[in-house]
Amino acid sequence: MRYQRIDLNLLVALDALMDERNVTRAAEKMHITQSAMSGVLARLREHFDDPLLVQVDRSMRLTPRAESLVQPVKDIIAKVDSALGVMPNFDPATANRRFVIIASDYVSTVLLADVLQRIESLAPGLTFEINPTRDGMAQELEQGRVDFLVTPAHLVVTEHPQMPLFEDTYKVVACERNAELQDGLTLERYQALGHVVYQGDKGTNPWYDQWYANRYGSTRTQAVVTNNFFMMAKFIVGTSRVATVQTRLALQFQKIFPVTLHEPPLDAPRLREVLQWHKYRDEDPAVHWVREQMRVVASALPSV
Repeated sequence: MRYQRIDLNLLVALDALMDERNVTRAAEKMHITQSAMSGVLARLREHFDDPLLVQVDRSMRLTPRAESLVQPVKDIIAKVDSALGVMPNFDPATANRRFVIIASDYVSTVLLADVLQRIESLAPGLTFEINPTRDGMAQELEQGRVDFLVTPAHLVVTEHPQMPLFEDTYKVVACERNAELQDGLTLERYQALGHVVYQGDKGTNPWYDQWYANRYGSTRTQAVVTNNFFMMAKFIVGTSRVATVQTRLALQFQKIFPVTLHEPPLDAPRLREVLQWHKYRDEDPAVHWVREQMRVVASALPSV
């Protein structure tokens, strides 16, 4: 299909080139040969009368013209994808479709496991890919690469629809044999203990740790840093370490590990988890149905 003298199929290739900024990687992403992608780049350069990608030192960089095209091209692709991907009649019992969700292993543990169990019984043809939260996940939603993003409320993408899922509080988790806590947990003792803390890629911290650092500074010893919420309990058992985690996750720990739960000796904030989806998929009946299943399961969670 051509529009204003450009083959619209070239826009997908242009998107790959602007993402990868490398002809070879863009070709691999498009499942074509490097020479074919070089030919595509030549056609794009001719159409836009601009080199688009230029060599700077040892890497390729976008020209100002290419930079100005990044978001419009992604927007066009997202619109086309949402228009062609929407089935006007969605029957959960017979539908076959794949959804990509970005969510932390905490959210997967306390919510998504039950959501997917419910969906499997109602819509066995639906499949899911669950990816961990990471730097750049907002851009992935914006670019239409994921169907759903579950994120703390302070990280929402304001341009896209959102729906509150659930709230959570915090508990301090310790090994049940931790002698340091026999007389209770004061703020002074809490700050003196070694802490197991979660840290995402590129050093990002969850809401509680950001709040604590802003309020109390560097007054905790980070004895163990992990990028997996569920592993935090394993790094506590048999030690004097503690971890401050979401109450719903702490209750899961208590079912599996020999740990005790304690109220934080400070006025910890509440956490709000929010579901987001792309604005162009707001009217997609399949997206609407899946998010309704999440709402139903989330609404049935016990209060904390």
